Amino acid sequence: MSPPSSPNVSAGNARADAPPTKPQPSAPALLTRPQNDRSFLYNLFFGPGGGATFAGMCEIIIFHPFDTVAKRLMSYHHRVVDLTSPAATWRNLDHVVFGKLKEHYTDATTGAVRHISSMERLKHMYPGSSYAVAYKVLQRIMKFAGQPYMRDYLHVHHSNVFFKKDTRTGEYVRGGRGAMTLEATAGCLVGVCEIVLLPFDRMKVLNQTNKAAVHSRNMFSVILTEGVGKLYAGALTTAVRNATGSFLLFGGTAFTKEYVFQLENYRDATFAQNIAASTVGGCVGVFFTSPMDVIKTRIQSQRLTDKMSGWQVFVSTVRREGFAAFYKGITPKMITTAPRLVFSYTMTQYFTKKLRGE
Repeated sequence: MSPPSSPNVSAGNARADAPPTKPQPSAPALLTRPQNDRSFLYNLFFGPGGGATFAGMCEIIIFHPFDTVAKRLMSYHHRVVDLTSPAATWRNLDHVVFGKLKEHYTDATTGAVRHISSMERLKHMYPGSSYAVAYKVLQRIMKFAGQPYMRDYLHVHHSNVFFKKDTRTGEYVRGGRGAMTLEATAGCLVGVCEIVLLPFDRMKVLNQTNKAAVHSRNMFSVILTEGVGKLYAGALTTAVRNATGSFLLFGGTAFTKEYVFQLENYRDATFAQNIAASTVGGCVGVFFTSPMDVIKTRIQSQRLTDKMSGWQVFVSTVRREGFAAFYKGITPKMITTAPRLVFSYTMTQYFTKKLRGE
């Protein structure tokens, strides 16, 4: 028998022969199996998997340049902002973002910088775009398509952890905190699984921040010469960062839908409600994971022959730059990463409904 396609909450538990009582909503029903006889792969591709793919591709086109700026700021080991001189701050920012490009256009004898066209500057903002596409699309599929399946697994096998059982009916009764915790926990577990994509992420970061480290090599040649372990540098830091970020993203989104919009069925959220709810989750996640993101980026941007642990990067950063360094690039991240998560989350929901014809 095929379970319901869309309800996050069923109508109620009241029995016809029981005295009239206020119906209590049951625990959320399954989200990922529509009422049809199609295969798992069909429902995946013409559902959350396809929705996440389209959203990820659109995200790369729009937001990759901003991600490049944030990564270059986070991997820069000197102060950028000069509170006494906006002009100096702008020069520092220009050096961080376009310094490598200007070196390429600098005359070796005179030291003069030749004119750099707008197209060249734009191309400089899309380094490692092939790795970015592979990483981001696969990550979005795993995060936004995987989370509903993980959520359903936890719901089927571990409902007792999240919901209370009604002693009269024997069914699990939905509670606001239980539903939110289920959403957040499913996101957290899927976030940990994202470390399998770390080789694509490291190649992307190296192309964005330290292109000389790869010497125009592709990922497979790096694996053959350096070993696959080099591309998994910072795996523990990444796992902690992804788990925390996904927990806060899905938890914050569910919190907003639960207590602000008072939705019992989270899938009933309108397009605008999805934007507002994911904005809360995205901003909270980006802010609290920024220190881990800085450490992760600095581990990944070092040369392939270097080997600094997350703890060594943390100690070195505090000693040289202070704790404020862990929020380097927070402004472009809040301006771009949070909207990027909002965009991906909202568009995944939108494309999923369109693919299913809802």
